[in-house]
Amino acid sequence: MPLYLSLHQAPGLSVEEIAGNAPEVAQQVHATFRQLYVNTGSGFIVSVYEADSAKALEEEFERIGFPFDAIHEIDFTQNAVELAAMVRQGGHV
Repeated sequence: MPLYLSLHQAPGLSVEEIAGNAPEVAQQVHATFRQLYVNTGSGFIVSVYEADSAKALEEEFERIGFPFDAIHEIDFTQNAVELAAMVRQGGHV
């Protein structure tokens, strides 16, 4: 299933408000929640979801009432272990 990264702005969002939205997010009707990164001071939010399409993720955000600025499909990921292996292999995948 495709992986998507979304960008959001919610200045003043608190951890308590995130917790209040958690039951709706956990229902995962149109998309599957994977990760959330938040700077509560600036209101900058990045979320990671799996979904059949960007449209399905848009429907999920509409369902839970979570406005978004952008949705991007991710076609390559790498963690620190994989990066180290790539370096050992001379930069080859």
